[in-house]
Amino acid sequence: MRRRRFISGLLGAGAAMGLAPESSGGTEAAAPRVTGPHDWQTVPAPTCTPAAQLLAVAAAGPDLAWAVGEEGRNGGTRGVPLALVWDGGTWTRLDLTHLGLTGGYLRAVAGSAGAAWAVATDPAGAARLLRWDGTTWQESLFAGRLAYGTSLTGVTLDAKNRVWLSGRNSDGCVLLRGDGGDDGWTWVTPPPTPPTSAPAGVSVAPDGDVWVYDSAFVARWDGETWTELPVPAGLRPYVTGLLPVTADDVWLTGYDYGVGGPPGKPPSVTLRHWDGGAWTYATTPFTVGMLTAIVADPQGRPDRIAGWDFWDQTRAHHLRWEDGAWVSERGPLSPTPVLLSGLAPVPGAGGYWSVGTNSASPYPPAQVYIER
Repeated sequence: MRRRRFISGLLGAGAAMGLAPESSGGTEAAAPRVTGPHDWQTVPAPTCTPAAQLLAVAAAGPDLAWAVGEEGRNGGTRGVPLALVWDGGTWTRLDLTHLGLTGGYLRAVAGSAGAAWAVATDPAGAARLLRWDGTTWQESLFAGRLAYGTSLTGVTLDAKNRVWLSGRNSDGCVLLRGDGGDDGWTWVTPPPTPPTSAPAGVSVAPDGDVWVYDSAFVARWDGETWTELPVPAGLRPYVTGLLPVTADDVWLTGYDYGVGGPPGKPPSVTLRHWDGGAWTYATTPFTVGMLTAIVADPQGRPDRIAGWDFWDQTRAHHLRWEDGAWVSERGPLSPTPVLLSGLAPVPGAGGYWSVGTNSASPYPPAQVYIER
């Protein structure tokens, strides 16, 4: 049986927190914090070309959200970009033919009541940047677009609606800042030891510091200088998300395939915490599978994690931060596997969107899957 992750290949402090030392081996009003378990429910999604997957989701409020990914994939053969929009009552599949993207995928999205941006990769592997025009996605220029060695991997917005993109250019820069206009893009000076490939993503802390991250690179930009953190240990690690609360309180999610074992051996979950001096392992309710996304509450504190439990694949296995520990929070039972890749809170209303696919492998007849 195939156990490969559907989105594989798109990458790669104390006892009270449930931690153990690592061994040598916008403008809209903030949503209230969700206290206690969230009642996750499946939401109807449009039928897409199999195999289809959603990789990321963002919400501006209860009546506007975006989800992006890929459809028509078959194993290692890439499909075409996929984008959905939520209007408060229905998810609708958008026609993206005007973009001229005959293949590739949309890998990241960020949005607010003021603006939304998405990162795409075309069939040749070149980075594309898209901006929401109120109706659909339009291509936007950026510094170094289509230049050799330029890639984009993640996107986020800060409190002032400035756009931050993770990626890499030929000069070793890994962070691109934009003010929203086609000419207002600036690559931030490279870190002291630039990674050899583009970091997987970008996140903004409540204090405004910007973090870029990957399995082999975690660094913080404070507006003037870079601070690089030690690389978390792992055999074959993949990092899927980073939540910086403060410079001394950072959460990292992902999975690790380890070494050896039979073909299709499942990965182990990865949840690490940085306390300002070291990375520590965090205790998780399940250990075989993946943690695929992490979000904060409106105050910037740890809140929810999306997960895939290898031993119980027909329900999403979210984690909830409660009383200083991560506890289980299950989605509804599904007749198919549930693999979630994107997670986003809903400003102004509370609750969340969680998106992914209904297969553990990138083959037809897989379809997109959405919960809230």
